[in-house]
Amino acid sequence: MNENIVKRNELLAQKVVKGLESRNMTGYYVPTAEEALKKALELIPEGSTVTMGGAMSAHEIGLVEALKNGNYDFVDRDKAEDKRAAMLKAYDADFFLSSVNAMTDDGILVNIDGNANRVSAIAQGPKNVLFIVGMNKVCSDIDAAMKRARNVAAPINAQRFGLATPCAKTGKCMDCKSPDTICCQFLITRFSRHEGRIHVILVGEELGF
Repeated sequence: MNENIVKRNELLAQKVVKGLESRNMTGYYVPTAEEALKKALELIPEGSTVTMGGAMSAHEIGLVEALKNGNYDFVDRDKAEDKRAAMLKAYDADFFLSSVNAMTDDGILVNIDGNANRVSAIAQGPKNVLFIVGMNKVCSDIDAAMKRARNVAAPINAQRFGLATPCAKTGKCMDCKSPDTICCQFLITRFSRHEGRIHVILVGEELGF
């Protein structure tokens, strides 16, 4: 990666981490996916019950594979016969893995969901929530973060899931009410009442959508 981009990410991450701390959340910055994996495994004790909400970033750094092959109780909803039961286990898990659709440079997290299992678990339930966030998702303010979530993350995810939404065809949010819409629930996390529950690993690489 270009050294100027690396330096910019390091400097911006310092502001993001301070913003998270001011909101009772914990932030970490690592420059590479490999270091992100190492940091995540440091935070998740062996034997922990871990589940997730479909975070591509967790897959991209190798965390999901490491948890499946390690000494962890990983709840894999994709392989579960009863997917609803698997999703409900998230609310009593030791760790819930996620990313964000976008976040502000002062630590506000923005997420959009279709079924709401992901945003509901972020808001309440699991003992810890661990976010893996590429610096490409950091925006200047809440308006920019919401625009990114709706016009970058949502269309790509709609395409990834093969959904018949207007954004999947146009590449931008059409503010639709399609039966396939994934923009059903919006969660803005601006503060955590429970200190030590939300952890955000910022990664100086482009991850996720």
